[in-house]
Amino acid sequence: MTISGVIDTPKAAAVNSTSGTGSATSASGTKNANDIGADQDKFMKLLVTQLKNQDPLNPMDNAAMTSQLAQLSTVTGINKVNATLESLRTDQASAQSLTATNLIGKGVLVEGKGIELSSSTDSAGKTTTTSVFGIDLATAADSVTISIQDKTGATVRTMNMKGTDIGTYPITWDGTTDAKTVAPAGSYTFAVKAVSGGKTLTDSTPLQLAAVASVSTGSGGVKLNTSLGQFAMSDVKEVL
Repeated sequence: MTISGVIDTPKAAAVNSTSGTGSATSASGTKNANDIGADQDKFMKLLVTQLKNQDPLNPMDNAAMTSQLAQLSTVTGINKVNATLESLRTDQASAQSLTATNLIGKGVLVEGKGIELSSSTDSAGKTTTTSVFGIDLATAADSVTISIQDKTGATVRTMNMKGTDIGTYPITWDGTTDAKTVAPAGSYTFAVKAVSGGKTLTDSTPLQLAAVASVSTGSGGVKLNTSLGQFAMSDVKEVL
């Protein structure tokens, strides 16, 4: 039995801290082109100086000159490849930054064992308790047991999943306990035990919900600023 549900993720204040990367890309490309031109100029000046100062009785042979020109061509080619790779890296960073801004105000699942159980009351006076977390399975499991504990470490709810394939699974908990009561709103933790062929798997990962508030860019790459701290794009297992 797979546990899933429609998830209403929390919305956080959208603060976009991305900077203009187009100008950076242009400046980088111009700098690389200038560096390649400067290298070529230095090489040609050295070669001309060498020709001017060579011994007339023992001039440079054609093979030596051809070898030096070949070296110039090789160095120039390598520099152009490096410039192209740098341009691609910059373009990729710009694209990743743009993608990251689309996550502002959304919930994402990242590695962690925390659960925040919250309650809300509608206009009719009905109180609803809910929380969202998840698990990531790197190996298919015959059975998965999820144990939710309170602050004292006591298990308040146990969930079971059968015949679960590889993948990421968002899970909703309505606060109902094993004793058929409703747990109070607050912070909880959970543990995952996945079993396949009678053996406990070690590659199942607990996931907790984080609300994305803003995006930061810098030398460390694109970072998501969330309710749980700062995460890289690669840390996100699923967007809700």
